[in-house]
Amino acid sequence: MAPQGRPPVTSGDPLAAGAGVLVIVPTYNERLNLERTVERARRAVPLADVLVVDDASPDGTGQLADELAARDSHVHVLHRLGKQGLGAAYLAGFDWGMARGYQVLVEMDADGSHQPEQLGALLEALGGADLVLGSRWVPGGRVVNWPWHRKLLSRGGNAYARIALGIGLRDATGGFRAFRRETLDRLALDGVASQGYCFQVDLARRAVEAGCRVVEVPIEFVEREHGTSKMSGFIVREALWKVTLWGAARALRAARTARAEAPTSRRRKVSPWR
Repeated sequence: MAPQGRPPVTSGDPLAAGAGVLVIVPTYNERLNLERTVERARRAVPLADVLVVDDASPDGTGQLADELAARDSHVHVLHRLGKQGLGAAYLAGFDWGMARGYQVLVEMDADGSHQPEQLGALLEALGGADLVLGSRWVPGGRVVNWPWHRKLLSRGGNAYARIALGIGLRDATGGFRAFRRETLDRLALDGVASQGYCFQVDLARRAVEAGCRVVEVPIEFVEREHGTSKMSGFIVREALWKVTLWGAARALRAARTARAEAPTSRRRKVSPWR
């Protein structure tokens, strides 16, 4: 029986079972959550591999990850020298996985907020998409144990990103998502320097602008039981600032394109004395 969330998806599709799939799980002080999260992921998609990307957690998360890897050949660990942020951890995980030939790379939190039993749903949806976003804010999605102000912040931030960037996504800030390898190749990841929510928005907007097929599927998001959220005022300010900059740049590009495509007679006044 699945411990939390919806039951695992059962399908004859090898992708839904995790064949060629790498689930990337960044960690910093997640010792109390990691083992259960990895075990649930392994049960949900038994053919998938899990990569724990640990930022030298002082609570021993990295050592626990090594123990899990020693017991299960589908679990791998990437140790980094210190806390460098969520975005950098995922980029390192993408590089690790793509260098080893994985065809699908998945982002998933270590704290249990993302339900591993829903991995199959994301992977099935990837059959008709380039990028699948697990969405809290589409019909069927829901958030458990969040106070009203967290819901307001998330909904408001997503609405702002949707309008400013013209991306048409209900949950661009969520971090439960599945990429085809070819999609990541198209996103110019060398230019990504964002962290936190902003990192997720950055990749989503790049995918939309690159013409990728982006699909949202409903998920259940459950607030962590153990440990402390990594949310901070800096992360919120960074997201607001960068989305504003990207939105302004988008508007400027649109204005330049409209001007370039306008008929010459509309852009230049002709002297009546000629």
